[in-house]
Amino acid sequence: MAAKVALITGGVTRIGAAIAEPLHREGFNLALHYLSSCREARTLKARLEVQRLDSVRLFSADLRETKAAVRLMEEAAAAWGRLDVLVNNASVFYPTPLREVAEEHWDELFAVNLKAPFFLSQAAFPELERHRGCIVNLIDIYACRPRAGYPVYSVSKAGLYALTRTLAKEMAPFVRVNGVAPGAILWPNSAMSEGEKEVILASIPLRRLGQVDDVARAVRYFVCDAPYVTGQILAVDGGRSL
Repeated sequence: MAAKVALITGGVTRIGAAIAEPLHREGFNLALHYLSSCREARTLKARLEVQRLDSVRLFSADLRETKAAVRLMEEAAAAWGRLDVLVNNASVFYPTPLREVAEEHWDELFAVNLKAPFFLSQAAFPELERHRGCIVNLIDIYACRPRAGYPVYSVSKAGLYALTRTLAKEMAPFVRVNGVAPGAILWPNSAMSEGEKEVILASIPLRRLGQVDDVARAVRYFVCDAPYVTGQILAVDGGRSL
């Protein structure tokens, strides 16, 4: 049988790269999307293909452009002639204090965090339905508990939360759609003070950051071990959403 294929957006660094590894170990061929992380993409591809040749293809696309997102899906499905899994992981995250929000902030955050997952899912639906596949969306605990100073990001992720549950109904019975909502897993690339970090850690019942592998295992569960689960969002947050 032909290997199953998973498309992971933002799939070559940080959480995306962590998601890629267990799916690859499960025998999936991987279509890994990135925007500008070309060096990291090639390094990850080389490392994974030590285990299995011709099992990883790389695709660069700007998901702010709907046509580019749809073309990405089509090229990923054409790479091995099928698509079984879509992981909408790519995301944009930065503060937008209410008094400073400009339309371009709204447009960028919604384009990547919500519009791209919608149109990627729409474009992937026929192929996923054909192979009884699934979608996993990377949401955020801020979808339900908005973070002060990040109103546009929080609303975009709330939209992705609603989209996950909506698509689970729209794509049933042959395509499952679930979400993973990470809490504090990695500190953001932008600088944070030690005081800010201490406040976040104090709000987590387990009193520590999670690991990227915690999120990757949750995604793997939905892909590989949850044939009767759809429309669910799993918080991977050390209890922070309690």
